[in-house]
Amino acid sequence: MSGKDNTGTLKSAVGVLGLSTVALLASTIGLAVKENNAAPAAPAAPAADTMSAVAAAPSTTDFVALKENSIFLDYRDNVCAGAQLAVANKLCADLEVPTPQAGGNVTKGYVGDLDVGSLKPHTDTYFQGDMCPVNVHWHLGTEHYSYGQYDENGNGPHGTAERPEWANRDLAAVGEKVRGGFHCHHYDEKDEKFTEPYDWKYCTNMEVGETYEVHWPHSSVGDCGTVNQYQTPFYDGVFCNLSMEQFAAIAVDAQNIASNVGVHGQVFTVVNDEQYFYPDMMRGMIIDKQRNMGTDIHYYTGSTTGTSRSNEMCSQYAPITWQVDRQCHMISASSFDKLCHDMLLQRDDMKDDLYPHGSRELVMDSLVANNAADAESLAAAAAAAAAPAAEAAPEEAPATEVVAAEVARNGNLRA
Repeated sequence: MSGKDNTGTLKSAVGVLGLSTVALLASTIGLAVKENNAAPAAPAAPAADTMSAVAAAPSTTDFVALKENSIFLDYRDNVCAGAQLAVANKLCADLEVPTPQAGGNVTKGYVGDLDVGSLKPHTDTYFQGDMCPVNVHWHLGTEHYSYGQYDENGNGPHGTAERPEWANRDLAAVGEKVRGGFHCHHYDEKDEKFTEPYDWKYCTNMEVGETYEVHWPHSSVGDCGTVNQYQTPFYDGVFCNLSMEQFAAIAVDAQNIASNVGVHGQVFTVVNDEQYFYPDMMRGMIIDKQRNMGTDIHYYTGSTTGTSRSNEMCSQYAPITWQVDRQCHMISASSFDKLCHDMLLQRDDMKDDLYPHGSRELVMDSLVANNAADAESLAAAAAAAAAPAAEAAPEEAPATEVVAAEVARNGNLRA
């Protein structure tokens, strides 16, 4: 069999194929460079149903719902549950030794008429007295009275309490189920921040434009610094680590009670205005010197409050220290709603404090302790104690103090 030499033909074919490949590669590279230099194409718009699903998705986590299954917040682990020591109210006239009552007149210069001897309120911060807040709750209107700040001349969506005769307070409005107290002077029905409704998520029975007096009970025997610190009712927090036997032992000296149990009181008018948002109302009185919050404090010893007590029926949970801000402040509705949210996240069930409680009638002079103090009187007392005997105040100084107190009573209320 004879063969034909095709070597030349094959070489020519390979050469042509090589040139074609080079040309194709060059074209591909050029096209790629051109595409890279061009503006990027806009991404395709998502489908309408996808957009709807994104819009409907929740933007925040429901932390309150998570509490139910949390191993840290099981209410059965609450060591303070049921710690309240049962001390019943008693007719004031039947008390062998009258106990000082609250809430009273806290107007500057006011002094009660009940002689409590050497008993003194705790005038340092509660933190310095090893006390922590064990609860927070609030009252409709105010239980205390501060002339020119929260009194019978204040106003709100439903008016204010009348000036005592001396007499019990009326309801805050016709048909009102909760007894209301005095009101601040901020309310203006022509200003929408006092009238525009707020969509409450956590608090109940609250209203924009209303005045509320917030109380933060403190105790040195609360379960401070633990998940059991905050309690409802607040008595469970106050007495958490104290037995009846221990209480009876320390109660022999009333000063032991006044030095270990205290309450912060601060008054607010609720507005629908986020300029007045404050994120943490759980820890106690708001102190802000630039806005005169928590700086003008009236100290005295009193009792627990609420509508089960009056000028005839006294609380025997006494004497405890009260530190009350004489000024009224505006605060946003969202601040309160955030507070209620925080309360719902505590181990104990605080839902019974998510609404305003009724206000006790203003306590009469004869039941208010005569140991009132404020920053000025404390500074004067400290200066007098430090001064040499030769520089003691002249004899007429006490008379001046009496006049000042009498002016506070007669000019404001004669409480």
